Amino acid sequence: MPESLVNRCHALPAGSKLCILGAGFTGRRVASLADALKIRVITTRRNPEPGSGTLQFDSTQKIVPMEADLKGVTHLLSTIPPGPDETDPVLQSLGPQLGQLPLRWAGYLSTTGIYGDTGGDWVSETDAPQPTQERSRRRLICEQQWLNSGLPVQILRLPGIYGPGRSPFAAVKAGNLRPVNKPGQVFSRVHVDDIAAACLHLMHCSASGQHPPVVNICDHEPAPSHLLQRHAADLLNCDLPEARDYAAAEADMSAMARSFWAENRRVSNDLLCKTLGYSMIHPNYRSGLVQCLEEERLRGMLTQAAQD
Repeated sequence: MPESLVNRCHALPAGSKLCILGAGFTGRRVASLADALKIRVITTRRNPEPGSGTLQFDSTQKIVPMEADLKGVTHLLSTIPPGPDETDPVLQSLGPQLGQLPLRWAGYLSTTGIYGDTGGDWVSETDAPQPTQERSRRRLICEQQWLNSGLPVQILRLPGIYGPGRSPFAAVKAGNLRPVNKPGQVFSRVHVDDIAAACLHLMHCSASGQHPPVVNICDHEPAPSHLLQRHAADLLNCDLPEARDYAAAEADMSAMARSFWAENRRVSNDLLCKTLGYSMIHPNYRSGLVQCLEEERLRGMLTQAAQD
């Protein structure tokens, strides 16, 4: 956990207890920040490692945390995706239990995919959702379930997430990247550290009476993916093939990959940054990639990738 990130964030009030449901890539980063700030934090995973201290939560097997485990939780973050039956697994399994907690804030990680395709135009929280993908439609349904839950919910809409261990560097170093250029196409994205820090910021904002129901968390600069990949290669001083035209690359793509390229939008963070006063740690992919490279080198991740 970067010291600079910890130093810019503030702990929650004494007696607070944070529960993160779904300690995956993003959930673990939020938990690490909370732990560094001496905030009491508990996490769940579907299959936690023995001795990790992480609680097991698997709604499909009806395995849920005990009431004693959740006692005293004041802040909650759910990173768990919708179930196949268009219901939220957390609310379906734990809804009544959560309603008994002294919650001051409950965050639900959603997706900016609910905005659909805007042809590259900007979208904000005031724009009506128009999801075109089935996965985004299910997210929108779950958003509404959370907003109707009676809990102090805030929906956090996220674009593509990257960070140490989820960056282009390993693929660039291994020579596996084949950049694609679709003229006019951009992607919004956010570094995982900004998600973690923004969550803490929003908890404090909520405590002071600023609690918009929906907030986009993304950086300032939507950009084509091939530019990010080219910058990663430059930072590594590695060669990268010239970007192929999308029309030529589409035939080799999976259905999932094609679905991402089918939507083009620029997501605004004005509510988060201008209204609520959050300052981005990584305002663009260039800043974010530098941090990723530093941490991946520190953790020996690129050396391992080269050996693999």
